[in-house]
Amino acid sequence: MHTGRVAFTLTIDCGGGGIKGSVLDEAGTMRAHPIRVPTPYPLSPDLFVKTLVDLGHQLPNADRVTVGMPGMIRHGVVVATPHYVTRSGPRTRVDPELFEAWRGFDARTALAEAFGLPTLVLNDAEVHGCGVVAGTGCELVLTLGTGLGCALFDGGELAPHLEMSQAPVRWGMSYDTYIGEHERRRLGDALWSRRVRNVVEGLRPVFLWDRVYLGGGNSRLITPAQLARMGDDVVVVPNTAGIVGGVRAWTLGQVA
Repeated sequence: MHTGRVAFTLTIDCGGGGIKGSVLDEAGTMRAHPIRVPTPYPLSPDLFVKTLVDLGHQLPNADRVTVGMPGMIRHGVVVATPHYVTRSGPRTRVDPELFEAWRGFDARTALAEAFGLPTLVLNDAEVHGCGVVAGTGCELVLTLGTGLGCALFDGGELAPHLEMSQAPVRWGMSYDTYIGEHERRRLGDALWSRRVRNVVEGLRPVFLWDRVYLGGGNSRLITPAQLARMGDDVVVVPNTAGIVGGVRAWTLGQVA
């Protein structure tokens, strides 16, 4: 039993294809091997909460909870989530009932009540960023997985979320589709890596960052040749940041 201080944080990283979690100490060190379960579909808010609680019960006890999930999250409330409103997962048909169920869902309150612990709910790229940013200058985090995640930090403070993934980029495609997992599989890593570089270069004059971090499960698949052409201000970071960031999110993620 812990007294007087927060000792352990349960962090759950929710993606379009899988949900994984672990418990970390105050230094951000995992105290248990991460557990991953497939994201169930169709996924109602109630099933989402149940899935996270069931996963948490398989891990050591914690004092607080950090959850990162895809979409526009404001103050722990879901404004929009691209994958969880679909019938069978990413790139499948949107279910109108799920769309309405998720819109305005107070995920932070629901999860705090279900876990019985203080809970923080952020966009998954924001939690990822909390695990890697240096805390100086303008730092952009882009996560590459099912789609594209985005988080911006200024002087170590989390800026309001921009859902870049849903913006159009080329041929009527959103960023989510243009460099998402489906296109990576279709194109192969070499051509897909070229697309990633084009996206990075296209965003450079928009953000004028000091450093950009490429994370998510697919960042490791960027070819060395394309990564080298992006410049020294572009850094690939481990996908484990999506969990490790759960501790620092409590100090860096206060905008949410």
